[in-house]
Amino acid sequence: MELLTISKAAKKLGVHPNSLRNWEKRGLIKPVRLPGGQRRYSMDELNRLLQSDQLTDGREAAVLYARVSTKKQADAGNLMRQMERLRQYAKEHGFTIRAKFADVASGLNQKRRGLTNAIKLAEGGEYKKLIIEYPDRLARFGYSYIERHLKYCGVEIVAIAEKEPEDAQSELVKDLLAIVTSFSARLYGARGGKKVRQGFRELIAGVEPDEGAAKEQKEKKQKENE
Repeated sequence: MELLTISKAAKKLGVHPNSLRNWEKRGLIKPVRLPGGQRRYSMDELNRLLQSDQLTDGREAAVLYARVSTKKQADAGNLMRQMERLRQYAKEHGFTIRAKFADVASGLNQKRRGLTNAIKLAEGGEYKKLIIEYPDRLARFGYSYIERHLKYCGVEIVAIAEKEPEDAQSELVKDLLAIVTSFSARLYGARGGKKVRQGFRELIAGVEPDEGAAKEQKEKKQKENE
């Protein structure tokens, strides 16, 4: 009887080795233990597991992750609607929803409970797809590092929206202000940081286009094209 190491067995099934450890805890698979304690898996056991459809009812498991920056956005129903769009996508594409996580926090915040839980499940081999609306919902910066780690865990990130909503730009400005304030405070102290933040706000306000002028320019271009 051929016995495979955990890495070869995982490769055979197309999953991360952590998945096999997790399935063992759940009693879905029973490896052979060598005298030294190493796990070994028989092909008969792997085939039985594949044919049983016990893992995800024959469908790929997914985790949904949604995020908004402020409580005001959450209270307005933005978070709920975002999660519903993710749920609908998972349903239409035949995914089994393993879990749903959401955060009300800045994309710069690295201590988000929902994101932490999603990563923990990935490390345990619990699902194959992390479904988000668009990349900034997952992280404002450092997205590629999270993506790389999840890929190592056997998880693919699926961003369902092709274009970010308009309010994402205002979130970006707020996050940028937070970065400026943080570094300014370190350089000049708390009081100096506030002054730099105020100056930065005024600078942004100064470069924002005037709505009336923009409308007038648009109307002028339309007349020229007529």
